[in-house]
Amino acid sequence: MKEMWDKRYSAEDYAYGTEPNDFFAEQLAKIKSGSILLPAEGEGRNAVYAARMGWDVHAFDLSREGKSKAQKLAETHQVNIQYQIAECSEISFRKGTFDAIGLVYAHFPPDKKSMYHKQLDQYLKNGGIVILEGFSKSHPEVSKSNEKPMGPPNSAMLFSLDEIKKDFNNYEIIDLKEEQVALNEGEYHVGMGAVIRFVGRKK
Repeated sequence: MKEMWDKRYSAEDYAYGTEPNDFFAEQLAKIKSGSILLPAEGEGRNAVYAARMGWDVHAFDLSREGKSKAQKLAETHQVNIQYQIAECSEISFRKGTFDAIGLVYAHFPPDKKSMYHKQLDQYLKNGGIVILEGFSKSHPEVSKSNEKPMGPPNSAMLFSLDEIKKDFNNYEIIDLKEEQVALNEGEYHVGMGAVIRFVGRKK
């Protein structure tokens, strides 16, 4: 996976654009700024946006090329982000470090997905917010007429409402829905997609 992401992010253009994900930006605006963790952050579009909005931003991703692009974007906007090159299993923070976690198309391997969600939960303060958007199990059917495929090739990496409820069962559900959306994020998120959108407050 690391090689695939390094290859994608080595292009001059930003694979998913430089603007934040719409749902992430919309939900972030509803929260008082603090510290935020962004796993699988790629080229940094959401991390840089959060920093521009006054957040103390920590991010990580497998890709060295992704970090390089994220740092370049942060420099363009004159903000600072702290970015590690690591898998989820390789990171460590004190319990209750963050006020929010943003999981934007953070599709983890199916055998590790729930475990990583539980790991990340430990780093969130009680009362902290999770903002998640990712492709749902129905995405392959919804997106089959798109010009270019998007989303993980392994359907087991996709989300369902029941999975989210199970993995985040210690959260007050503020918003949880499956929607069909027209995506226009860079080169690789263009067309119709089926997504899960979740906002939860840790109890």
